[in-house]
Amino acid sequence: MQLPKFILGDNTDFPDSIFVVHTEYPRFIINLKDDEVEWLEDFDKEDEKELSSEAEALITQANEFYDREVNRYEDD
Repeated sequence: MQLPKFILGDNTDFPDSIFVVHTEYPRFIINLKDDEVEWLEDFDKEDEKELSSEAEALITQANEFYDREVNRYEDD
């Protein structure tokens, strides 16, 4: 099965939160309410250095994905 790069998620246990799930490496979930990121990967020290430069771009892409999706719902 092919998954989209980003998936929107919500949960009634967290009524004020909207989550974006990044399904490709490095996988993570970001809570757009407070920009808290939960990484779904285990990293070693070498990976962490590379990730720090990549993480900012991925989080920006997650926010852009959310904005795009919301605009599409509003257009319908």
